[in-house]
Amino acid sequence: MRSFRSSSDRLAGPGILGCSRGGNRKSDRHESRTIMNMRLLLLASMTIGLMAGCGEPQPPATTPPSATETAPPEAPPAPSAPPAAPPASESSTVPAEPAPSAAAQVEQPKNLAARKLAPEKIKRGEETYRKNCASCHGPNGEATPGWRTPGPDGRYPPPPLDGSAHAWHHSTETLEKMIQDGSVDGAMPAWKGKLADQQIGDVIVWIKSLWPDEVYDIWYKEIENKPQPKQN
Repeated sequence: MRSFRSSSDRLAGPGILGCSRGGNRKSDRHESRTIMNMRLLLLASMTIGLMAGCGEPQPPATTPPSATETAPPEAPPAPSAPPAAPPASESSTVPAEPAPSAAAQVEQPKNLAARKLAPEKIKRGEETYRKNCASCHGPNGEATPGWRTPGPDGRYPPPPLDGSAHAWHHSTETLEKMIQDGSVDGAMPAWKGKLADQQIGDVIVWIKSLWPDEVYDIWYKEIENKPQPKQN
C-alpha cells in the first residue's frame, strides 16, 4: 500500500503543483494589469483637469470709473418761493363791482340840455310810460334780454327803447303813428283813444332822453332832419 501511495503521489504530485503555480502567476499578472490601468486612468484624469484649468478664460479687466462718471447727476435748483403777500392793512382792497344791469349797458346821455327837450314833458312822459308801457318794454326801456328771439307764436318780444335797438331809426312822426295804431303784427296794441296825443308826445320825449349822445345826434341829423333831395 505504501508503495502504491508513493507511486501515485509521484504521478499526481508534479502535475497538481504545476497547475497551482501557473494559476498564481496568472492572478499576479491580472492584478498588475489592474493596478497599471488604475494608474493610467488616474493620470489621465489629472491631465484633463489641468488642461481644463489652464484653458478657462479669464474675465476682462475692468477699469474703475472716472470721477465724472461716478458723480450723481446734479439736482435742479429748487424753485424760489413766491413773494409773501403784503399784510391786509397794506394791500389795497378794491370792492367788486356789481354786474351791470340791462339798462346800465347803454351809455347815459351827458348833454341832455343841448337836445332842448322840455323837462316837464320828460317828467310827464316818464309817468305815463311807467303806467302803460313798462310792463312790456321794461321800467327803463331796456326790455328783456331775449328780445331778439321770436316766441312760439313767431312774434318778437317788445324791443328796447333806450337806444340799444331800432326805436331811434324812426322819426318823431313815425313813432307817434306806431304808438297810435300799434304794431303791424299786433304784438303792440293801438293806443289811439286810450292815450291822448299829448300823452303820446310826452312818452316819446321821455324815450328820446334815454338815448346816448351819439345815438341822438345821428337820429337828429340823419332821421329827424334828413335832408330832402333837391328838385330840379
